[in-house]
Amino acid sequence: MAQLDFHTFFRRLTEATAIESQQDLATALGVNRSAITQAKRRDAIPQKWILALSREFGLNPDWLEFGKGTARRAKADGVAPAVPASAHSEQNIRTELPAIATVPKVYARLCAGGGSFDVEAAVAEEHIFRQDWLSRKGTPGSMVLMDVFGNSMEPEIREGDMVLVDQSQKDLYAGSIYAVGFEDTVMVKRLERKPGEVVLHSDNPDYSPLHIRGDELENFRIIGRIVWISREYR
Repeated sequence: MAQLDFHTFFRRLTEATAIESQQDLATALGVNRSAITQAKRRDAIPQKWILALSREFGLNPDWLEFGKGTARRAKADGVAPAVPASAHSEQNIRTELPAIATVPKVYARLCAGGGSFDVEAAVAEEHIFRQDWLSRKGTPGSMVLMDVFGNSMEPEIREGDMVLVDQSQKDLYAGSIYAVGFEDTVMVKRLERKPGEVVLHSDNPDYSPLHIRGDELENFRIIGRIVWISREYR
């Protein structure tokens, strides 16, 4: 039988419990946030987590792990499974869980430097967000996640950061940060439009502006605007 992957596990939890974030999951399990990150990277869920969460929230462990049956444990002798006291207040406050959406993370990497040749648009993995939060940022169905390498945008964007790119936002606003393509490379830069040219600015003063003009503009494209940054502390 296929091993339970993190994405499926987390989606089921958000559907059946008050858990909304990875921090909520860490709190429910009584573990550090780093333990959740490690499980996500391994794409594997410890069996003891399945059992602990099933007991805590009255879930059917077969459903949580394998998707079999219903989310809640069957009643025994007409008595519903106990709901932990810690969950009552949350259930009273909110009777419906927020809608969630997945955003694909692509293999392509944005270079904060001279340009990345890693431009493969295939999906590497998917990440879960609240639908209403994404809608406030832009158009959820047009969003992708991309990793950044290089230091030309420091301190605003650092190497190893993951950025959320809204591909529906292609209008150029001076000073905003965009994912852009030039010839066969992709980059992350602040943009400025001038007569007959587009200027790509780096936040790091060690990097000079890149001027795209004339026939070069035919090989330049705006992929989308950066609307959010995720950073893990190392």
